[in-house]
Formats: sequence, structure tokens, C-alpha cells
Amino acid sequence: MSGPLTVRSATRRLVGLTALRWLPVGLTTPITVLLAQSRGLSLAEIGLLFTAHGVVITLLELPTGGLADVLGRRRVVVAGALLHLASCVVTATAGSFAGFLVGVLLLGLGRALDSGPVEAWYVDTVHRIDPRADVTPGLARYSAADGGGLAVGAVVGGLLPGVLGGVAGEALALPYLAAAVLDLLFVVAVLRLLTEDRPPRAGTVGGALAAGARAVPGTVAGAVRLSVTDGPMRLVLLLTGVGGVGLVGCELLGPVRFAELAGGPDRGAAVYGTVLAISFAAAALGAVAAPALRRLLRGSTRVTCALLTGLGGAALALVAGTDVLVLAGAGFAAYYLAHGSTWPFLSAVLHSRASAAHRATAVSAMSLAMAVGGIAGNVGVSGVATAAGPDAALLAVAAVVLLGALGCLRLPRATQEEARAEDVVAPAGVA
Repeated sequence: MSGPLTVRSATRRLVGLTALRWLPVGLTTPITVLLAQSRGLSLAEIGLLFTAHGVVITLLELPTGGLADVLGRRRVVVAGALLHLASCVVTATAGSFAGFLVGVLLLGLGRALDSGPVEAWYVDTVHRIDPRADVTPGLARYSAADGGGLAVGAVVGGLLPGVLGGVAGEALALPYLAAAVLDLLFVVAVLRLLTEDRPPRAGTVGGALAAGARAVPGTVAGAVRLSVTDGPMRLVLLLTGVGGVGLVGCELLGPVRFAELAGGPDRGAAVYGTVLAISFAAAALGAVAAPALRRLLRGSTRVTCALLTGLGGAALALVAGTDVLVLAGAGFAAYYLAHGSTWPFLSAVLHSRASAAHRATAVSAMSLAMAVGGIAGNVGVSGVATAAGPDAALLAVAAVVLLGALGCLRLPRATQEEARAEDVVAPAGVA
């Protein structure tokens, strides 16, 4: 299939691929812990699995991003999808800690491989079609497809075991097997839709892979230098880390908080699953609406991000401070809405600072910042929760997010592409 000829067609491909990529992830999210417990794992062992997953992503995020830059986006995306498929099959059939660990390691490697290439492909394709085009609306739709795929998957994955056999035994493995089938469909879609204009490499495939691997350190080093020396990129990575702290606060403390408000762990799990699906959907809707909000704020990226991040901090404080279940759920969803709305703007600033040669690596740096923020949040939130309780820990996370809102005020007002777009519709001299 030929490459897209318009920005709109490139955006459609991005949205379709992203939704199909995250749908299988959403399928498995609600039942991961339940499946492991049904196979005899303790909560401590499950925590070790999550830690191993985070470590793999942290160690491999930048090298795999560099691999995509030198070998091609499509090859790396396909490899990541096949590893995710293998992870689903291994996890569905695992009967011990060792089996689940293998599944988690495969999952982490696949996630590191596919965290940036599709987004990098989109930005490069749009710039090839129209160098003056603003990528922010497309990235907003990309974030919406991400959240929408997760939301739909979470609902279906939560219902599937009960519909087909109950919430115990082998029925809990069904979402993982369904996710593996969807991974196959995703591979087919990538091979058809993710087209690249890259010069062919001479020699054998093995030689090309070896040459690409040798080029990875230089590619990664260039992206790291840019991250260290470029002020706006440093700020984007810092704010992304703040977002990681906020998300890990939600993931660690959300189930505890909603179990407390719902009156017990059983009802709390059902309530949390519903709130999580609504939150994913809110993130998707927020990403779509974000460009319109920025237009209302006279095109200012920094003010828009500051307002949204401040909303996120206030929302987390509401979750911690209210004893009304509905209000806590609304606050939880509002944080995801704010986070999902901010992400496209931070991504647009990142892409405006990175060249095509280092774009996938730069995106991986952003994912790495999110992972590092999550690890730091995991340690800090757990410590505060142990010492002062979950509510105090949530308030501490809210304070970190509110500090991030102040940092947003130092972002560029708009990227060069956004400024040119505004010049078309606004008179010169508009602040």
C-alpha cells in the first residue's frame, strides 16, 4: 500500500493503529492481578513482577528507540507486537512465578520497542507532506485513540470472564488469548498502513541489523545530548516525569481509596474497574478537546498546560479529601482527563526540538521520563502511605502535580509550526 498523501489520511492511519495497539492492553488490565492470584501467586510476588516490568522498560527505552531510528519504524513496531503476543500466550498458560516472570519480561521488551516508532512515523510523514503543518491536532487524536482503546478493552476484558465462564479458573485467561488474536490483526495493519520512505540497506538482512545495532549508541547519544542541552526538551521530560508520579499515585492508591469508600474490597474492585474505564474515556475526550481549549486561551501552549495540570492536582486532592464516592470518582476521572489533554502539547514541543534522525529516540526519552517518574512515585507514595496513610499520600501526589503546573509556565508559548498556523488566522502582534 502506498504512503498517505494528505495529513488527514496520515492521521487516520495513526488513530487506527493506535486504537488497535492499545485495545489488547486494555483487555488484560482488569484481570492481571486476579489471574496471577488464581494461579497461586501472592501480592508480594505480583509486586515483584510489576517492578521487573518497570526495570526492563527503564533499561531498554532509549536503546530500542534508537533501533527504530536506524532500522525503520515498521520493523520495530512489528517486533514489539509479536513480543506482546508471545507475552499474552505465556501469561495465559503460566502456572508459576517463573512463568509469569517470563511473560512480564516479554511484555516489557515489547512495550519498550513500540513506545515511540508509530508516533515518530506520523510526525515525519506529516512533515514530508506539509512542512508547515501543525502536528498537535493529530497527536491529540492519537492520545484519544490511546485512551479509547484502553477504555473499550478494560470494559470488555472485565466482562469477558464472567460472560464465558465466571471469574475463577481458566476463564480469567480468556482476555489474554483474545489480546493475542488482536495482536495478530495489529501486525497485519502495521504491514499494510505504516509505510516508510527509507533508503534500502546494502547486504544481507543480518548485516543490516548488525549495522543498525552499531549505529544505535550514536543515535541515543545524540538524543541524550539534545535532552541535556535543550531547555524546552528538559522541561518536557521533567513534566512527563511529574505525570508519571501522578499516574502511579492513581494506580497504587486508587484501588485502596475506592475499596474504602465502597465499603469493602469486593465491591471496591467493581467500582474501581468502572471508574478506571470512565477515566480512560475521559482522557481520550480531553485529548480531542485540548486544541479547542488552547484556541480559547489565545493559542498559548504554556497557559493551557498550566491550567490543565493545575486541574489535575486539584482533582487528586478531591479524591483524597472527599468521603462521597461519586465525587471521588469524578476527581479520579478529572485527573486522567487533565493528563490526557496535556500530553499532546508536551509531545508537540518535544517534536519541535528533535530532528527526524533522532525522533523515535526522543519519544522514547519521554517514555523513559514517565517510567522514572513512576518508579520515584512508587517509592515515595508507598513510604508516605505507610507512614501517614493513603489520603496523605494522595495529597502529596497532588502537591507534586501542582508544582508541575508552575513548571508549565516556562514552556514555549507555541511551537514554530503552531505559530505559523496561528499567523494564518490571527493578525500579527496578537500575544
